[in-house]
Amino acid sequence: MEAYIYDSVRTPRGIGKGNGSLAPVSPVQLLTTLLSALKERNNLDTTLVEDLIVGCVTQIGEQGGNIAKVAAQCSNYGDHLSAVSLNRYCASGLEAINQGAAMIKSGWSNLIIAGGVESMSRVPMGLDGSAW
Repeated sequence: MEAYIYDSVRTPRGIGKGNGSLAPVSPVQLLTTLLSALKERNNLDTTLVEDLIVGCVTQIGEQGGNIAKVAAQCSNYGDHLSAVSLNRYCASGLEAINQGAAMIKSGWSNLIIAGGVESMSRVPMGLDGSAW
């Protein structure tokens, strides 16, 4: 079985400081905007989406509490959609995509949304007390 990427979308980038251009936008808003754009651009029946996998390094504060599930709820993807947030540091978004592709290639799932989110303007690196 093959895994295909049907669409990709990203937020604009800004300086990761408290006065950066994206500082007024919460990480949940960033991710919700992307999920809503995917739904609208592809006329996506969200009941077909089986999982949402999101890489996020500093999972605390506004990025804590499984930001993937919160964003799925905020973008009206439906109560059926499970979601997971993972941390593999700089490769978190890529790891999310890799895991989604592996689930599809194994036949476990058919349609997964995967990617990453981080707001260093609002949730500075190291805020979670990481040993590194």
